[in-house]
Amino acid sequence: MKKETKRTMGSNVYGVVLAGGIGSRMGNIEKPKQFMEIGGKPIIVHTIEKFVVNPTFERIIVLSPRQWMNYTQDVIRRYIPMNSRIDVIQGGETRNETIMNSIRHIEKNYGLDEDTVIVTHDSVRPFVTHRILEDNIRYAKEMGACDTVIPATDTIVESADNKQITSIPNRSKMYQGQTPQSFRAKKLRDVYMALTEEEKAILTDACKILVLKGEPVYLVEGEVFNIKITYPHDLRVAESLLGGN
Repeated sequence: MKKETKRTMGSNVYGVVLAGGIGSRMGNIEKPKQFMEIGGKPIIVHTIEKFVVNPTFERIIVLSPRQWMNYTQDVIRRYIPMNSRIDVIQGGETRNETIMNSIRHIEKNYGLDEDTVIVTHDSVRPFVTHRILEDNIRYAKEMGACDTVIPATDTIVESADNKQITSIPNRSKMYQGQTPQSFRAKKLRDVYMALTEEEKAILTDACKILVLKGEPVYLVEGEVFNIKITYPHDLRVAESLLGGN
């Protein structure tokens, strides 16, 4: 009865913050990059705060590597006093398995139906805006799935053998993917479970789950500054962006 009340009265929208990576491209660091600091606090805190201040999210689910779950919980308690809507759970072996873990968690603890929406976001994209989150929620509710993108500014070159140019696609039709990526959760899970192991092996992100099966994924306009902090240089860029706010 409690779960049914929540589905009726709540927003049925869940933030899913993907913090399962270890940041190998950041170099020789002692802890995953999401815990590195910009502006005096961990990157992941900046990111989670964008979800916490948005009242539409019924819960914010943070997916963490198993060995860093306690640390993640401690960081959240330290920096985010309003943390009663935040759940920290274990991520999976891959990005998409991590997302499936979040859907299982929602179904088990809060109930899952056809209208349940998840807004999945990289923990190391701390500059996501309220507008981007709101657009993702609206598109996922109305259309079923969406991806945040910006138009490609550089020419895209394809090479099948990584040695010679195979093709140069029309740049006007090319976009750079960001996050959030947002979905009706049950539909995403059902399509994922129907994939063959060969199809799962070629997945690069959650949107491709649907694209492989011919399901529509709509575009949400991102922002150039919605950067993913991946390399040491990105930390300097992030500090500059914070300084400009």
